[in-house]
Amino acid sequence: MSESKEKPVDFIRQMVAAEVAAGKHDGRVQTRFPPEPNGYLQIGHAKAICLNFEIAREFGGLCNLRFDDTNPEKESDEFVQAIEKDIRWLGFEWAKVCFASDYFEQLFDWACRLIESGDAYVDDLSFDEMREYRGTITTHGKDSPFRERPADESLDLFKRMRAGEFADGEKVLRAKIDMAHPNMNMRDPVMYRIKRMQHHRVGDAWCIYPSYDFTHGQSDSIENVTHSLCSLEFEDHRPLYDWFIEKLDIFPSKQTEFARLNLTYTVVSKRKLRTLVEGNHVSGWDDPRLPTLRGMRRRGYPAEAIRNFCATVGVTKVPSISDIALLEHAVREVLNRTASRRMAVLNPLEVELTNWADGEVLEVEGINNPEDPDAGTRKIPFAKRLWIEQDDFREEANRKFFRLKLGGEVRLRGAYIIKCDSVEKDADGKVTKLLCSVDLDTLNKNPEDRKVKGVIHWVSAEHALKAPVRLFDRLFSEEKPEADKAVEFTEFVNPDSLREATAYCEPSLAKLAPGETCQFERVGYFCADSELSELGQPVFNCTVGLRDTWAKKN
Repeated sequence: MSESKEKPVDFIRQMVAAEVAAGKHDGRVQTRFPPEPNGYLQIGHAKAICLNFEIAREFGGLCNLRFDDTNPEKESDEFVQAIEKDIRWLGFEWAKVCFASDYFEQLFDWACRLIESGDAYVDDLSFDEMREYRGTITTHGKDSPFRERPADESLDLFKRMRAGEFADGEKVLRAKIDMAHPNMNMRDPVMYRIKRMQHHRVGDAWCIYPSYDFTHGQSDSIENVTHSLCSLEFEDHRPLYDWFIEKLDIFPSKQTEFARLNLTYTVVSKRKLRTLVEGNHVSGWDDPRLPTLRGMRRRGYPAEAIRNFCATVGVTKVPSISDIALLEHAVREVLNRTASRRMAVLNPLEVELTNWADGEVLEVEGINNPEDPDAGTRKIPFAKRLWIEQDDFREEANRKFFRLKLGGEVRLRGAYIIKCDSVEKDADGKVTKLLCSVDLDTLNKNPEDRKVKGVIHWVSAEHALKAPVRLFDRLFSEEKPEADKAVEFTEFVNPDSLREATAYCEPSLAKLAPGETCQFERVGYFCADSELSELGQPVFNCTVGLRDTWAKKN
């Protein structure tokens, strides 16, 4: 795996280094990445993945992949497999795969222990009653009438809950902490609820399921995780995380929080991404406009660029929003080094070479990647009729226009210098064809008697591969689509975020494999769509432009 630039020593790395130096846990470092398998990973997860796996690597430790699968309603093997694929694509390999469901028996035993020690009880309040009893941020909660239920009675009821004697929602198991605690998470949180649903791994073996808060810290402890790294939304859950570990007297995993990754002109909330998918605002979870890893992979983003972007954003305690242009810069930086060069015309204007023989075809050489001497060259057919971009021609232009104009000269990339002698127009006066002469003595060399500054790309009209192209703009028209709480964020979906066009490509692009990215010279980086392309019949996604045109446009 190619490494990104040297990373700054953030507060988490400083903490881990200090603990290793002090011999805590015998200098051992164990991390984990713990997604719930109820959706697809997105760019925010990428930051957590990079942090957990790279911390383990840097300190000679291990990182587990653990699926916190305690909510069977939304979880599936499909998401498990997709998450594993995304992490491997991003460039990481786990020490072992774990599932919270593997620990259900141990978690049940620990719950029984907390009941026996007087630290948990079975409650009969309904969901609405519990919410009423819980209080608010400014008012204390009040004790459930079942809070002082004898331990042996609660233990018996809890075992009967497991045996399936009660209806869904009829009873819950709650921790007994403090209903007046200023942290709402400490007000006798639910540990188990009855839910008769088929679990993607254990089937119908259980009809009670532990809550996330009762599962997460104990799973870390079972795996001897030394550093449980979470995003800031779990900061208020840390006292509960520590409370369970202390009461059970088990391995003291330590939770540390960092600011999550947010991007301009997009949303990363799993719930909001689901709204976009289910509301048909996008074509699916792998839509190239989405910040999902599968969407970015389909668009042609290199995994290295995402890792580099996460390193650039860094790890802090302060919430912030990163400019999506920074991500696109990271993509360009990698593709400039690695992507092959090809020529394609998106807005064609015909050129006829008046002094080139009919039927004559010459193969000129194109450099595959000027940044990589080992990338070699390719053959490109050159013939009498060519396509160039309409923007590369003007009938009249000032001295700062270095492309083709009437009476002017320009070099065709990798080929000859041509001169526009005249034009043909349609009935509306629009230029439809350029009649040009070729300086036959200028194949890959400059004339001795004059200087020609402009260089443009082209394709042979006779040999061009005609291919669909999908051009992307920002998914949202507003920089912060979630900022106005009074307006549904979907109101800011950009109706012009996807535009379809046709590209006239040099024939070598027929060999581009689905999923492979190249540079259309002077246009941008394009990827052969992994779902729509077939070998010989590519459909191209625009990965990113050669420069940030969005800022200029706005």
